[in-house]
Amino acid sequence: MSKSSNTILIILLGILTAVGPFSIDMYLPGMDAIAKDFGTPISNVQLTLTSFFFGISFGQLFYGPIIDRFGRKTPLIYGLILYIVSSLACALSDSVWSLVFFRFLQSLGACAGMVIPRAVVRDVFSPHEGAKVFSQILLVMGVAPIVAPSVGGILLNYANWNMIFYALALISALTLLLSIYIFDDKKGADHSISLKLGPVLKEYAEVFKNPIFRVYVLTSGFAASVMFAYIGGSPFVFMVLNGLTKTEYSLVFSFNAFGLILFSQINRLLLKKFEAATIVRVVVFSFIGLSVCLVASSLLGFGFIPMLFFIFLLVSAFGLIVPNCSALAMAPFSKNAGSASALMGALQMVFGAVATAAVSILHDGTEYPMLVVMGTSGLLALACFYFLGRKTHKIKES
Repeated sequence: MSKSSNTILIILLGILTAVGPFSIDMYLPGMDAIAKDFGTPISNVQLTLTSFFFGISFGQLFYGPIIDRFGRKTPLIYGLILYIVSSLACALSDSVWSLVFFRFLQSLGACAGMVIPRAVVRDVFSPHEGAKVFSQILLVMGVAPIVAPSVGGILLNYANWNMIFYALALISALTLLLSIYIFDDKKGADHSISLKLGPVLKEYAEVFKNPIFRVYVLTSGFAASVMFAYIGGSPFVFMVLNGLTKTEYSLVFSFNAFGLILFSQINRLLLKKFEAATIVRVVVFSFIGLSVCLVASSLLGFGFIPMLFFIFLLVSAFGLIVPNCSALAMAPFSKNAGSASALMGALQMVFGAVATAAVSILHDGTEYPMLVVMGTSGLLALACFYFLGRKTHKIKES
């Protein structure tokens, strides 16, 4: 592929990957308006987020064998069509329970944009180049938590909450057109791949048994737990305990998202001199100091700013971990890259869900549940990399 073709492909893959985050972040400012419109408690509206997370966690497993059997492009088109139709259905919902259901369907459509890009990177690029590409994709995807809430807020200033879902349908329709006209499926169909439940489960088991995949998918999974614990706990810690306004919280959230983007681009520079596995090793070992300092800064009463500094570093480290772990975890697979991508994405979301649940269960009116879950997740990422990595004897990138 030419350099310009690669650039266009990477931009498209980034847009596809951002569909899921946009679907979450863009409608958050409208949750209160939805509750008032339907005359229901905000807790019921929050179930629309729960159903989306549930669908996007386990829906990815559905796409794995599908894209291995039928290729990448056809399932992508059908997934985007499902997303468009369900987004319109969300906009036209007449009750919170129909919205919960259609958000679930919307998440199943969004899964296509999460699973397929990882598989396409494996199809087209070598593992080392793939790590650079994942950094570029993360650049596009990282814009979502910065831009999406603002876009949702602007729409709410001029229209009701339904317009957010009409906008999501329009964005995905444009993405569908781009995918139809410029997406070139390098993999193609493979009808030897079975879609029966037994062989599918066996395929996922074989993928997870691969020692290289297991090292990097578990390392990135616990790194994702750091991020999700922060997302789940930061509204309470920042706004309730430390008195930030909604605007100030949005600015801090955006600043941390910018750090993630910045580190993902630093990763591209590091890859010119270092192997992806080396970068992962250095970052996970830094989790020891960062995790200890994060909790200690709070225990010793150093205040909000030092705590925010260590949170920034831990969140930003995600930009170094994910591109490299994604490329290295996918490296052993070619025929079943779709299944590997699906299992990796599903496990990351499950790890994230467990982390947010842990923050909620441990809630005691202080910042410690969030900080402890973040720190513990960082240390577990290190433990997985170190102990499982040793068992592989020598982890190779190709």
